[in-house]
Amino acid sequence: MTNELYAEKNINEFDIDTLGTSNDNSKKYLTFISDGLVFGIPIDNVIEIITNHTVTMLPRVPDYVQGIINLRGQIIPIIDIRLRMNKPAAEPSSSSCVIILEVDSIAIGILVDVVLQVFDIENKVTPPPSKSQEFISGMTTLADGTVIFCMDCKLLVNSK
Repeated sequence: MTNELYAEKNINEFDIDTLGTSNDNSKKYLTFISDGLVFGIPIDNVIEIITNHTVTMLPRVPDYVQGIINLRGQIIPIIDIRLRMNKPAAEPSSSSCVIILEVDSIAIGILVDVVLQVFDIENKVTPPPSKSQEFISGMTTLADGTVIFCMDCKLLVNSK
C-alpha cells in the first residue's frame, strides 16, 4: 500500500485499545511519515490520534513546541516533529494530525505529516548511524524495503 493510500484511511480506523499484544520477539509500533521519512513509536505510548485542534501559541518556548491544546480539559503541549528534527515546518494538510502520547505519566502531542499503520517490529533494531537525532533509538527494515526509524519517546521529550 502506498503512502498516499495510507493517508486516505480514516484515522478512526486505528482502534488502539484493541490492537492486542505482540509476541516476545516483536513490539507494536505506530508508524507515521514526517519530512518523507517513516518513523515508528511504541504503541504502548500512544493514547489517541486527533485532527483539527486549535493550538494556542506560547511565548519563550523552544521553536519546535507549537503551543498547547485543551483536550477534554487536559492541557497538552504540542511538538512539531519536523522542527524537533531541525527540518522546516510543513504546511498543514488534510492528512496532518497529532499523535497524543503518554510519556512518564505526562501527555504530549506530536504533529506529524501522515499516520500510516501499526506494525509488529522485531526486537532486533539496528542502532542509528549517528547521534545527530538523539531521540532515534534505532532503525529497522520491513520486508518491502521500507526503513522505519524507531523513536524513543522518553528521549524525544527529555532531550534538549
